[in-house]
Amino acid sequence: MNAVAEPFYYAVLTTGIYCRPSCPSKRPRRENVVFFRAREAAERAGFRPCKRCKPEAAAASDPNGHLVEKICRHIEAHPGEPVTLEALSRAIGMSPFHLQRTFKARTGITPRAYSDSRRLNSFKAGLREGHSVTRSLYDAGYGSSSRLYENASARLGMTPARYRKHGAGVRISYTIAPTPIGQMLLAATELGICAVRFGDSSAALERELRAEYPKAEIARSDRKLRGQVKAMREVILGNSTSRGKSTGSLPLDIQATAFQRRVWEELEAIPRGATKSYSKIAADIGHPKAARAVARACATNPVAVAIPCHRVVREDGAVGGYRWGVDRKKKLLALEAAPAGA
Repeated sequence: MNAVAEPFYYAVLTTGIYCRPSCPSKRPRRENVVFFRAREAAERAGFRPCKRCKPEAAAASDPNGHLVEKICRHIEAHPGEPVTLEALSRAIGMSPFHLQRTFKARTGITPRAYSDSRRLNSFKAGLREGHSVTRSLYDAGYGSSSRLYENASARLGMTPARYRKHGAGVRISYTIAPTPIGQMLLAATELGICAVRFGDSSAALERELRAEYPKAEIARSDRKLRGQVKAMREVILGNSTSRGKSTGSLPLDIQATAFQRRVWEELEAIPRGATKSYSKIAADIGHPKAARAVARACATNPVAVAIPCHRVVREDGAVGGYRWGVDRKKKLLALEAAPAGA
C-alpha cells in the first residue's frame, strides 16, 4: 500500500521538536506551536523529529489521510474564499458532518482553523519578505484591511520565528501610565498593541518587557501611545462607546494559536458587567472537556483588559486567579458592575 503524506506538521518552540498531528505525546501549550506544510520545512527551521511519532519516517497507510490532504490542498488553492462546511462538502463530495468530524479527528483542528492559520502565515510571510501591509494582506486572501482586523480569529501576532529569537528585528514602543487598578504598561509594534500589563512598580513592568524581548529594539514613547492609553482608561472606567468589544477597533499584534483565538473571541463576547465560568466557555466553543485549556488561554493573554480574561470566574462563582493579581480582578469586576461612567 502507498504511504500517505501528512497534511501538515506541528513544531514546539520550547522543545525544538516537530511532530505529526496524530502524535500521542502530551499536547504542548498552544502559544508554543507553529505549523509547517512539509517536514523538510520544519527541519530547515531548526526543529528535530519527534522520537515517538517519527515524522521523518514514511507515514502508515490511513484511509482518511488522502481525504484530509485533499481538504487542505483545496483550502490552500482558494485563499480568498470563505471556508464553510457546505462549500467544502460540495468540492470534496461528502456530507458536511462527516467532513468536519474526519478532519478534526485526523488533525485536531477544524478546516476553518486550518484556513485561518494558513492565511495568517501567508500574510506574515509577505511582511517578512519586505512587502507592504496592503500587498501582503491581499496576497494572503484578505478582501480588505478591515477583514484583517475585524475579529480575533484574524488578528496578527509577532511571528513565532521572531518571538523565538526574543523579538530580534522588532521595534516596540511602550509607555507606562497610572490607572484605577495600578500602573499600566502598554507596548505596541508598528502593527498594533502587543502587551498590556499591570503592576505596582513601573521599573518592574519595564524589566519584564525587556526580559521577554531582550533582542527587540525597545523605546519609551509616551506621546506616540497617548491615544491607546486614553482608550484603555476609558474601557477600564466604562466610558468606552464599544460596550462589548473592549478596545473596539484598536488593532492588536499578538501571537495566538487557533484555540487561543477561539477562546479570546468568546471572552470579547462577554458583556461588560457579566462573567462566565471556564467550563461554560469551554462548552460554548465546542470543547466541553477543555476547561483547563481555557484557563491556560486566559492566563497567557498578553493584553489585559483589551481581551477581558478578568470576566472569567470559577464554576462556584468565586473570582479565581488572575495574572495581574486577584485584587485587581475584583476591582475590575466591581468597576464593570457599576453604572457606566460612575
